[in-house]
Amino acid sequence: MDSLVKRDTALAQADILAFERAAWERGCCRVAGVDEAGRGSLAGSVVAAAVVLNEDSCLLDLADSKLLPASTRQRLAEELKQALPSGAWAVVAVEAAEVDRLNILRATHLAMRQALSALRPTPDFALVDGLPVPGLLTASRAIVKGDRQSASIAAASILAKVHRDHLMQLCDQQFPGYDFATHKGYGTVGHLEALRRLGPCPLHRRSFAPVAQCLATTAHYQLELTLTDNLNDS
Repeated sequence: MDSLVKRDTALAQADILAFERAAWERGCCRVAGVDEAGRGSLAGSVVAAAVVLNEDSCLLDLADSKLLPASTRQRLAEELKQALPSGAWAVVAVEAAEVDRLNILRATHLAMRQALSALRPTPDFALVDGLPVPGLLTASRAIVKGDRQSASIAAASILAKVHRDHLMQLCDQQFPGYDFATHKGYGTVGHLEALRRLGPCPLHRRSFAPVAQCLATTAHYQLELTLTDNLNDS
């Protein structure tokens, strides 16, 4: 595959492999990158991915998934899946109802732990985007904005984002009117307008303020209707 090159000739990747190289030099052969997608969305799952890149190779144009066009993310996701051996990548989704039950931080950590645990063989070390994640099965290092500094985390961010985008496209078919395929559940002007007009669907996260406010407004309106009906009947 043209974009898959030997690490020792990928001079442009010197910085983005620095964290992996430091772990490899300490004897950690399987270093996993872990990242999430959808944490700030008002609807749908929060998705996490874990990826172990081979020490001898790396995709040249890996980058933070949020900085890449959708077509490039899709291409890189397919290349990663084809290039990596079985068990070297995993994607996990935690549904909206579980997000509401746990809260978004705990649900995100759960998805990250499950994605890391799904790798085979078990990684020796993990590089995690953002702040530390409790309860990981292996030693780890948290890196703020890690998807812009670590090839492994960037790969995980791409797999998580592509998988979640696909889920939201399916959600758009299941619940038309919200335009999930376009905004992927995030709080855009169009999404908030649809939320006010249609009310929340089962995929909306009730624990998120805009959704909770919409539910409260709807409940208040329904109460007023009930009181008016009762007065009219009397």
